[in-house]
Amino acid sequence: MSTTAIAIIGSISVGAYLMTVRMIPRLREMFIKANLCGRDLCKKDKPQVPESYGVIIGCVFLISMFLFIPIPFAFDKDAATDAVTGGKPVTFPHDKFVELIAALLSICCMIFLGFADDVLDLRWRHKLLLPTIATLPLLMVYYVNYNSTTVMMPNFARGLFGTSVNIGIFYYIFMGSLAVFCTNAINILAGINGLEVGQSIIIAGSVLVFNLMELSLGHQVESHQFSLYFMIPFFATSLALWKFNRYPSQVFVGDTYCYFAGMSFAVVGILGHFSKTLLLFFLPQILNFLYSTPQLFHFVPCPRHRLPKYDAKTDLLHISTTEFRLNELGSLGRLMVKVLRTFRLISWQEQPDGRIITNNFTLINFVLFIFGPVHERIATQMLMSFQLLCTLLALFIRYPLANYFYTLET
Repeated sequence: MSTTAIAIIGSISVGAYLMTVRMIPRLREMFIKANLCGRDLCKKDKPQVPESYGVIIGCVFLISMFLFIPIPFAFDKDAATDAVTGGKPVTFPHDKFVELIAALLSICCMIFLGFADDVLDLRWRHKLLLPTIATLPLLMVYYVNYNSTTVMMPNFARGLFGTSVNIGIFYYIFMGSLAVFCTNAINILAGINGLEVGQSIIIAGSVLVFNLMELSLGHQVESHQFSLYFMIPFFATSLALWKFNRYPSQVFVGDTYCYFAGMSFAVVGILGHFSKTLLLFFLPQILNFLYSTPQLFHFVPCPRHRLPKYDAKTDLLHISTTEFRLNELGSLGRLMVKVLRTFRLISWQEQPDGRIITNNFTLINFVLFIFGPVHERIATQMLMSFQLLCTLLALFIRYPLANYFYTLET
């Protein structure tokens, strides 16, 4: 592991943090004049807040990485000079260079597409298609450099399938789906001050801890070193943004940041070869997606916005609701609602005219349903605490528990 390269990206990240902290307040008026702003509906005075600030964070991140591009290769043993050859490079690691450039290209594409979404308000089908297209450079590089589509089987399945199974093209479908999920998972678990950036910081911190643990064990050194190159500046710039986005928010991050964060995680998960572990760190987002499925796929009516309802008198957040009639739902929709009601995962109010009123199916509303109306700051802290607990669970699954299911490291 090149400790020099890690130290340099750390120094660049500190500079990126300081630059971001200075830029955010200075660009406020520019964003407002460009009509890139909105009202914070969960405040009594509903202040005007500039939004789409994710584009600033993304640009600072890219600048940091552009400055860093030559550094890993300057300290790479394979690219080092040799006195025997007269000081000329022995070899140049073109495969590593292409990985780095392709990763930056995918992230750059998602920043652009996220900003386009903030400005143009793209439809959901576009939000599913565009990350898939932006992932193509990653998949092409993976195909050229590795093309490893073999999946290790857990011990209980090895008698049936053997030690490993080559799933071919389905592995690429999985990686493409991972990128789509990561970019949208953060976006749908959002809507209250500091939540988008807060969960991203915790996930990034989890990945950093995992990378350092793996490096200390000597596992896949180059892959985890590659991940550190991206996660350190991402963590630094996100930390600077959170300083202004936490309650009470001075800026909104917009879809730009959600797409940027999601693709950054997908990049390190795919090219760092720990996509399964990455999904463990996304456990709250997976639960939110599963809980939201009836509305996301329109088995149950889904309003345009599912944000919690704010009560100005008490300064507390309440569940937002949707309503429907059971006879208007399809058979699958009725089954989903019945299961959720049976396990008391949704509120349920039957009206005299046959209408059913229930909370919107998001993790934020579920927390409010379980714990009752709470202040916005408390709601964010509860969700971030849950994210942190899931990180500890993920690390437990990845290390002590995994040894019971896998004889070899995966």
